[in-house]
Amino acid sequence: MIIEHAPLRVKPGMSTEFEAAFAQARQIVSRMPGFRRVSLSRCLERPGAYLLLVEWDTLEDHTEGFRGSADYQQWRRLLHHFYDPFPTVEHYEQVDG
Repeated sequence: MIIEHAPLRVKPGMSTEFEAAFAQARQIVSRMPGFRRVSLSRCLERPGAYLLLVEWDTLEDHTEGFRGSADYQQWRRLLHHFYDPFPTVEHYEQVDG
């Protein structure tokens, strides 16, 4: 299993719209091959800061399957205009068991 980790900074005053758009985008990612789970968490200390975690079966399920799909273009249209700066996405694999 691979965990996609993306700290998100949403433009000031756009959190409500972002969360509504993410509710739609969740449906897109959840139907992708290799998808396991997604969570979006809001930071309590920093307004506009979120943490996106997505679990995938393999790295390629995210980087090639999802990002190479037509559905990813819809994901981009829904979400990418909210970010400032654009997030750095990293991938992690579990090492303890």
